[in-house]
Order: sequence, then structure tokens, then C-alpha cells
Amino acid sequence: MTDAYIYDAIRTPRGKGRKDGSLHEVTALRLSAVALNALKERNNLDGHAVEDVIWGNVTQVGEQGACLARTAVLASDLDEAIPGLSINRFCASGLEAVNLAANQIMGGAGDAYISGGVEAMSRVPMGSDGGAIAVDPSIAMDGYFVPQGISADIIATEYGFTRDQADAMAVESQRRAKAAWDDNRFAGSIVPVNDVNGLTILGHDEFMRPATDMQSLGALNPSFKAMGEVMPGFDKVAMLKYPHLEKINHIHHAGNSSGIVDGSAAILVGNKEFGIKYGLTPRARIRQTAKIGTDPTIMLTGPVPVTQKILAESGMNISDLDLFEVNEAFASVVMRFEQAFDVDHDLVNVNGGSIAMGHPLGATGAMIIGTLLDELERRDLNTGLATLCIGSGMGAATIIERV
Repeated sequence: MTDAYIYDAIRTPRGKGRKDGSLHEVTALRLSAVALNALKERNNLDGHAVEDVIWGNVTQVGEQGACLARTAVLASDLDEAIPGLSINRFCASGLEAVNLAANQIMGGAGDAYISGGVEAMSRVPMGSDGGAIAVDPSIAMDGYFVPQGISADIIATEYGFTRDQADAMAVESQRRAKAAWDDNRFAGSIVPVNDVNGLTILGHDEFMRPATDMQSLGALNPSFKAMGEVMPGFDKVAMLKYPHLEKINHIHHAGNSSGIVDGSAAILVGNKEFGIKYGLTPRARIRQTAKIGTDPTIMLTGPVPVTQKILAESGMNISDLDLFEVNEAFASVVMRFEQAFDVDHDLVNVNGGSIAMGHPLGATGAMIIGTLLDELERRDLNTGLATLCIGSGMGAATIIERV
């Protein structure tokens, strides 16, 4: 089987996903083109250099609809002979785009791909595409559907995580993100978003709140308590499925959950021959990919079984991995991963995560692959795992190793 290598990884800064965010006037199409152009320019790609652009985005309606991947190719400086494929595996869309590209290469279907994703959450709000999983009674009732925030609180209740533990993790995420920026650890992968005059609109993650402390977080009310206990009473739905739970402990709020942001990210994946042709040196090999379905009510536990699966399929142990990127969708997701594998938090999300910098749904998976690779290089380590929980009960993971 052909090896698939990562040759480059870039991302835009994350802009606040609100009307007053710096990227609010920048469409998902433009954010995508910024990322595609950056890879083209940095790697001197010409003509039909890559087989396809596989692009994740979650809310595929309006200006993010109609195969945004192909539209982004046409809006970029890439050759029009390169097609585009839009995919949606919810929060893991960007990671799944990388995995699909790698597996295509491993199977001999092309020498190189650009993969990644985008989300302009300030312009196309999360959930604006609807979806049967939440609104069609024929599936929502039989599947004991609850919103993700309730699911995160179910994890906290089931596995014994407290509000203080979640808040402490959030404070640490903010501290680590600030330290990473202060130390210029993202400098080699950040591509600023500029206006038509070439002036920088945003060159730095703007969602970060480095002054966050336990006291400020302690003043926040639980975000999902009302929808769980009062209207429409999702706690009761959950306890129909998990009758051993006497009540749901609502510990999550805006400060220990991922932030709503805009952004894009792109990964250049190719085989050995591609690198030779373009004079590029591979940075890492994609050793293994995996995906799995999980309980759709608790929903966000996917990183645990998908990591078990990817380790089994790669013949590795958790101790063989040097660093971990576990998307901080909610604090309890990361805490459950660390609990399940007895992983030291000092090895997980070492430069902060989505609690501090935000979670641009379709882009995050590609972003954490890039962050993982950068940090493996910075520390001169070898192997790392990136994984995300996914809506409706799924998990996705990727193991990379430096070459």
C-alpha cells in the first residue's frame, strides 16, 4: 500500500463568530480560497497538481451550500481542472477530509490532495440547516435525542466530573493558548486574512480570553440547565435511556465549552512521487485513520472507542503516542478521554484548544492535525493522535508520525 504524507498544513486565525467579529464580512468561500491559495503559493503547485480538493463544512446551506469545495477551487488560483468534494461529518469534517485524502492516496487514486475545511459561523449559524435527527419525531423520539450540551452534561454526570474540574481545564486551555501565541508557536502555519487592498483583517485568534480565571467562570450560569430541567425537559428524555441516573449534573457553560468562531484550514497530502516532482519534503506520514458510530444520546464519547479502534488497527498502545489533540468541544469530552486512557493532561492539547480559541466546525479537524504536527516538530517527538467527538454519536481519529 502506498504511504500518504503530510507536506504542509496551514490555517487562518479564528475570528469571533458574531456580527462584531473581524471575519464577519468574509464569506466561507473567501476563507476557503485564502487557505487554498496559501498552499498553492507555499508549495509552488502548478496546473493539475492535486487530484481533488476534499473540503469539510457542516452547515451546508446558503452561501456554504452547492458544493462549496468546487466553488472554492474556482474562486482560488488553483487550476480549474481540479474538482472539489464537500463533505459533512459534523465536527470531524475537516479531519475526515484529511483521512479521505490519505486513504485515496494509499489506495492509488491520485498522487496528491488538498484537504481541510471551513466554517463561517457568524454568517451561517450552526443548526440553520435543520436536520431530521433533531426535528423529525420518527427518529428523534426513538433515538432519545438531546442537544449536545445536554450530552456533555450527561458525560460529566456518568463519569463523575465536577464543575470545578471543568472550569480548571478551561482556565488551563486559555493559559496554554496565550503561551503558544506569545511564543510564536503558530507562526509557521497561520495565514492572515487580508482585504482587497492587502491589508490584514485578522492575523491572530481573537476569541481568546487569557484573563479567564476560576472566579470569572464561577459566576457563569450553566448553559443547558434550563433546557434540561424546564423547557423542553431534555433531562427526562436522557433519564429514560439512562434510568440509573437520578439527575443530570449541569456543569457546562460558555466558559468551559468550545467557542463559536469563523475560520478555515488546509492540509496538503501526497505520496512520495508527488514530493519528488515538486521538490517537497514530507513532514509526517499518516499512519492510520479510523471512524466509528457511538451512542447517539450521550453522543460525545466517540474519542474513546475510536481511539481504541485505531490503536488496535495500527498495532499500537496508548503509550506509543507522544502527544494528543482531543477537540475541546466541551470540557467533559477531554476529561473522559484522559480518564479512559489514563493520559496525563500535560500531553493533551498542549497549546490550548477550542475552549480558548474556538471551534469553526468544518475546519477544526484539519486545524488540530496541523497543531499536532507543529508541536511534534517543536518538541522533536515522533507520533501523535488527533481525535474529535461528533454529533449524532460518532468519533474520528488520525495517527501521524514524523518522517
